[in-house]
Formats: sequence, C-alpha cells, structure tokens
Amino acid sequence: MSHASARTASSLPLWHGVWWACGLALGAAVSLGITRFAYGVLLPPMRADLGWSYLLAGAMNTANAVGYLVGAMSVPALMRRWGPSAVLLAGSVGASLLMAAGGSLTSEVAWLMQRALAGVVSAWMFVAGGLLAARVGNVWPRHAGLMLGLYYGGVGGGIVVSALMVPALLAWVGQRPHAWGWAWWGLALACTVATVGLAATLRALAIQGVTRGAATATSTSDVAGSGGQGRMGVVPLLRAFAPSLLGYALFGVGYIGYMTFVIALLRDRGTPAGEITLFYALLGAAVLASSRLWAGLLDRHRDGQPLARLNALLGLATVLPALTHAWPALLASGLLFGSVFLSVVASTTALVRHNLPPERWAAGISAFTVVFAVGQIVGPSVVGWIGDGPGGLERGLVFSALALWLGALAAWRQRALTP
Repeated sequence: MSHASARTASSLPLWHGVWWACGLALGAAVSLGITRFAYGVLLPPMRADLGWSYLLAGAMNTANAVGYLVGAMSVPALMRRWGPSAVLLAGSVGASLLMAAGGSLTSEVAWLMQRALAGVVSAWMFVAGGLLAARVGNVWPRHAGLMLGLYYGGVGGGIVVSALMVPALLAWVGQRPHAWGWAWWGLALACTVATVGLAATLRALAIQGVTRGAATATSTSDVAGSGGQGRMGVVPLLRAFAPSLLGYALFGVGYIGYMTFVIALLRDRGTPAGEITLFYALLGAAVLASSRLWAGLLDRHRDGQPLARLNALLGLATVLPALTHAWPALLASGLLFGSVFLSVVASTTALVRHNLPPERWAAGISAFTVVFAVGQIVGPSVVGWIGDGPGGLERGLVFSALALWLGALAAWRQRALTP
C-alpha cells in the first residue's frame, strides 16, 4: 500500500476499518469455520448412512490437513502472481463449489478428494484474508490487534452458522435418502452469500488502495506461515525453538481429534439434538470472544509459557467429555476449548515476533506451520483408529488430551532467546 493511499484511508473513521475487518472475517468463517469444522457436525449422520468406520472418518480430516499444508505452501507464489484479493475470492468460490459437491458424493475416494481440495482452498483463503486484515491494521496501527482479532473471530462465526444450520436442515429434510446432502447444499449457499459479502468488501478496500502493495515481513509471515528462510539457518532455528515446535506439533495432534469427533461422541451417547446444537454454538461463540482474552499473556512472555498454559487448558477441555456425561461439564468443555484453541496459533506467532528480528519471522513461522500440519495429519486417523477399538471415542479423546499435555510439558521448556 502506497503512503498516499495509507494517508487517504487513515483519514477515514475507525469504524471503516472495523467494518472491513468484519467483511474479511467472512473469509475466515468460510475457510475454517464452515469448510473445515462443519464436517464434525455432519459426520454422525454421514457415518451412519455410509457405513464408515471411525478410522475412515478420521482419514477424511487427515486428507483435509494434507490439502491445507499444500495450500499453505503454495499460496505465497499465488499471491505474488495474482494478489491476495484474487486468491481470497477464488478460494471462496472454490470452497462454495466443493461444499455443494459434497451434497452428491457417496464414494469414499471422492470424499477423500473433496476433503483434500477443501483443505487447499481453505489455506488459500485463510492466508490471503489474514494478509489483507493485517494491511487494514496497518492503516490504524494502534488498533491493528483489533483488526486481526475480528478477522480470526470469523472462524467462530462459521462454527455458529454450522451449529445452527445443519440440525435445522436435517430436521427439515427428514428421512429422505442421503439427507445429510441437503446440509452440505445449505452450507454451500451460506458460503456463496459470504462470497458476495467478501467481493463487496474487497471492492471497498481496492477503492481505498488498501489491497495494493507488497506484502510486508509482518503481514506475510504472520498469516502465511511460509515463505523465505531469512538469514537464520534452518538447523539453528529448529534447535532454538525445538521445545515449542514439539509442543505445537502435539497441539495439532490433540486439538483436531476433539474438533473431528466430539459431536460424534455426543450423538453416540444419545444426547438430544438441541443440546448438541447449543454445545457447538457456544463453542463457536467462545471462539468469537477469544481474540482479546489471552492478549495480555501473549504480550508478557517471550518464552514458551503461553503455549504451555494454553495446551494444558485445551487438554483439560478435551478430556472432560471422556470422563463424565454431566451436561454442565460438557458445556464447560466446549466453552473452554473454543476460548483457547485459536489463541494457541497466536502464541506461536507471538513467540517468533518476541525472539526474532522481522527479517526472520517468515522462517520461524514457516517451521511452526509445518509441524502443526504434521500433527493435524496424524491426529484424526489415530483418534479414529482408537475410537474403533474397545474404549471407543472416549479413549480417543483421552489420547488427544495426553498429546496436548505432553505438548504443554515440551513447550514449558522453551526459553526466551538471547536478544
């Protein structure tokens, strides 16, 4: 963004920036809140209808994680060629089409391909949208955290939409063959509406010149998590951040098992549909509210304490459904999980920013992105495999909680680097 454009945009009232960030948050809602996490709500009826094992159900999210890694690694080149606005809009259109296609698929191979491609476009959207949100924040530097918080909070909005829309559509369709397909089509419609809102937001940003300009070290590394290696060699970087890298990989293993299977666990126990809707909607609302909750913790510490503490809290949230059927405890689990899990991602960005100079941020966050993706790839299939065994999904969630707690212990050993 040019200096002249920045001056023009910054002369506008702050509410313009808030409005733009909320518009961009539609991309976060589609990319993760709907395209990735709605699968957990749709899994129980699909599994019952299609006869999937929990291992196969988990493999679907493993494919999604593989696609997300491919998308995250390819998006910097796409943004250099086409610009973040075009990548964001193309990803949103692609997500809408893939969600619509999901309503007609029954083949296991076709579903694996759908989940993998959905992971690719999710990464394109989330990275490009985050870059644009960072540019909006640069217009009002004192409120940059607010803009990014509003953007990431869009994930919670997508979760709330999924929580409310899917049960309503399933109830409306009734006993039709493959009734879950109508829920995919309904979510595709929601993605299409969000795409229209994104297009309007991007047009407003283009008019003000916010979408123009090269990606800065701050914006590119903060949201893409990939790119150049900076001046720090790979081996020294991995050695310096080894405890937190291990902790973040174990976070990837643990959190995705919960998001994939917790609704299936509640359904298997016979929890009423209304209570499941409330549980998942409250989880999404907690994500919306979480952007400011842990900001002080991330600002105060240069070491691995934020990652360690947040992993430990996530482990507690994850193990509760495995230990008790008590409804208040289950609600507490969803609220705690929703209020924490996106802040774990933010904690690794904060760790890198506290300890490395700006030219090394891209290399640092790239390393965290890769280990996180590996964890996400492993987690769903392992939890699904455990869920097919004697202990059921309860034992799978215990495994997820143990992974998170081990991640907390690893991250606790991370020390601040010498300035």
